[in-house]
Order: sequence, then structure tokens, then C-alpha cells
Amino acid sequence: MTIRLGVPSKGRLMEKTCDWFAGRGVTLSRSGSDREYAGAVEGIGGVSLVLLSAGEIPRELATGRIHFGVTGTDLVHEKLPRWEQQVEPVAELGFGFADLVLAVPRAWIDVETVDDLDAVAAAFRQTHGMRLRIATKYHRLVREYLRQSGVADYALVDSQGATEGTVANETAEAIADITSSGETLRANHLKVLSDGPVLRSQATLWRSRTAQTDDDDRAVVAEFLDRLAV
Repeated sequence: MTIRLGVPSKGRLMEKTCDWFAGRGVTLSRSGSDREYAGAVEGIGGVSLVLLSAGEIPRELATGRIHFGVTGTDLVHEKLPRWEQQVEPVAELGFGFADLVLAVPRAWIDVETVDDLDAVAAAFRQTHGMRLRIATKYHRLVREYLRQSGVADYALVDSQGATEGTVANETAEAIADITSSGETLRANHLKVLSDGPVLRSQATLWRSRTAQTDDDDRAVVAEFLDRLAV
């Protein structure tokens, strides 16, 4: 067998990941054209590179098809129920920082906290006969956060893109989304609730708890982790 390392297949996340490994003497490169999803690892033997979307990596780790993978904390926590049983964090990589936040219209001057949102949601249902809609693609994380915060009168609306625009388009009253600078939220006249983020995320190297290894593989894993100094 070969130890399989999954990394994002394109964009700034791939570039930063390659830089992080290169700084530790391990070179990751794409083999073939930019449209091919195969790569090579130099600087250590017995490790192969698999190029995937960041969203695919949690599932591949959980099924054991890859042994290590780089993806965001938010994606692992959202996509893997009881993630601690399936993967373990090896190292935070120091880039890809983003917060999953709850945001409401800036015009809601009396809504600053989750408790305020709870009161508005109850009033909204009484007035309109429907639950206040929160647009997000992070259903698991947002639902658990709101449950712990005691918010009940809401409905999650699935949004896989341009979530910040759903309020202006009147398909939701509030949103929960990932942000790094908050500029897009402000541009769409939204404000973040002051309680703090639902989750703080960054690019992280994860290890699968389910991937199978033999004695030779375990020796490669030990050398790999030693090389990365983690």
C-alpha cells in the first residue's frame, strides 16, 4: 500500500498547502495538465498525492480512502457527524482563516445577540405565521449552535452560493455563513451578531482514523509526521 495524502485541487488553498509542505522539505506537484487530478510527492517515499475539492476531503478521510488530508475545520465539523471518531487533527496550518457567523440586516437596530434573535424569531412567527428563515449551507453546525442557544422559531434555508444576497432577495431574513474579513456582509447591509462566531475555522492537516495500514505503512506514517515536525 501507499499512504495517500489528499489536498485541495486548485486555488489559493492549494498554493498555500504546497508552500506549507515545501517549507518542511516535502514537494507537492500536479502531474499532467491543470485539468488532471493526480499529483506527485517528492522528498519522502511511500506517499502519493490525491487532488480533491476541499469539500470532498472530509468524506474521503472518513471512508479511509485517504490517510491524510488538508481541509478546513468548518468542512470537517459540518460534513462528518461525530467527526472525532473518524478523523483527528494533526496540525493547524496557519492559513485559510474564516469564521462561521450569524448575520442579520443592519437595519435591525435592536438585534445584537442570539438572545435578541430568539425574541425576533418568536415575534416574526406570531406576526407572519411562519418561521424566520436563516440561509446557510452549514445546516449541522448552525442547527446545533441554535439548539444550544435556545433558539427554536426558525427554519434553515439551503444556500450553496451568494448566501449574503438572500436577505436582499427576500428568500431569507438572516444568514449563517463563512467570512474572513466581513466586507461582503457589510456590502450587503448585514451585521454579525456580537456573541462570537459559531465556529472558527482554518486549514488543517487531518489524519483518518479509519484508513487501513500495515507495518510498512506505519513506518511511512512515522517518517512523514517526523518530517513535518508534528
